[in-house]
Amino acid sequence: MAFRAELSAFLQSVEKRAFKQAVYTLRNDDAALDAVQDAMLKLSVSYGDRPAEEFPMLFQRILQNVVYDALRRQKVRNTWTTLLSSFVGDDEQDSDNDPLDTLAADSDAAYASTPHGHYERARTLAAIEREIERLPNRQREAFLMRYWEEMDIAETAAAMGCSEGSVKTHCSRATQTLAAALKAKGIVL
Repeated sequence: MAFRAELSAFLQSVEKRAFKQAVYTLRNDDAALDAVQDAMLKLSVSYGDRPAEEFPMLFQRILQNVVYDALRRQKVRNTWTTLLSSFVGDDEQDSDNDPLDTLAADSDAAYASTPHGHYERARTLAAIEREIERLPNRQREAFLMRYWEEMDIAETAAAMGCSEGSVKTHCSRATQTLAAALKAKGIVL
């Protein structure tokens, strides 16, 4: 039977590696931290009375299961969350609308000039930038060329060395992922 000190020492020895492992899979620091904490808690509660030699194998299996559960939840969330529901109203489902234009077009100019308005705008832009960094490389590349560099589909396809259909797919997936991530943070544009 493992003592509390052995369990504590084991958890302390694996926490940083487990966090990195979860970050690589989930690509989100907060979700990775939650996954590692859940795995540690499950090991402590369910298997704390096992011999210390069994901890590494048990912990890895628990961590994998927790991470895969988080990925499944993300997939379900992304399936039901669409770009249009997060960025534009129901009456604005025109494809010519650029979601980032809603940031530039601040209808309440008085609010935007206040310190709180500047802070909120900076916080929103920082959140968008963090989420863009988390996108897969090809999605991020297509998204930035299309929406920030304002290149058309043909130009983007030529620059990326892929078909126009691939550019559309990468952009669609990137915007859906960004919409879901921002919505999860309580940011509605």
